[in-house]
Amino acid sequence: MEVHAQIDTPRRPRRKTSASGAARSRRTGREILPRILTFLILFFLWLILSGKFDPFHVTLGVISCLIVTWFSGDLLFPGTRKTGLIRLGFRVALYVPWLLYQVLMANFHILYLVFHPRMMDLIDPSIIRFQSRLKEELPLVIFANSITLTPGTITVYVSVDGDFQVHAIDRKSGEPLPGEMEARIIRAFKEI
Repeated sequence: MEVHAQIDTPRRPRRKTSASGAARSRRTGREILPRILTFLILFFLWLILSGKFDPFHVTLGVISCLIVTWFSGDLLFPGTRKTGLIRLGFRVALYVPWLLYQVLMANFHILYLVFHPRMMDLIDPSIIRFQSRLKEELPLVIFANSITLTPGTITVYVSVDGDFQVHAIDRKSGEPLPGEMEARIIRAFKEI
């Protein structure tokens, strides 16, 4: 009597190279472009803010920007389509010079308040409450930070629903809110 032992060898599953592979490659392409743009923006800021272009500092910049991009690469461009990233970046870049002009003009206004002989009469701090028309998180954050960057105003509270509370040093500083700043952010993000 002969006994034959049969050894079961596990079969390797076949790789699927059909539509799921193509969808996976499209998905990774959508995920990589925002990360590349995030890295480039961070590295550009690193170079400008450090002001050092020797190999040691540039290498440190590349390493730190790669680490930040790895952990938080989706924060700048959450859920943005690949085709709209460049246009979005261009529209936001057009917003920055206008914001810098507003910051400059607000600085002159604060300078006027500080050196005015009746400074204590002119300063009238208040909390301004308003509902923003912005709906997405990134435009809300940019709007809140733009308000805070403008001297004389500080964003005290912002909700995901668009409820804002802003501290203004005087009536003139708080009058334009939400106003043109919000409208420009809406245009930049093509939100409404």
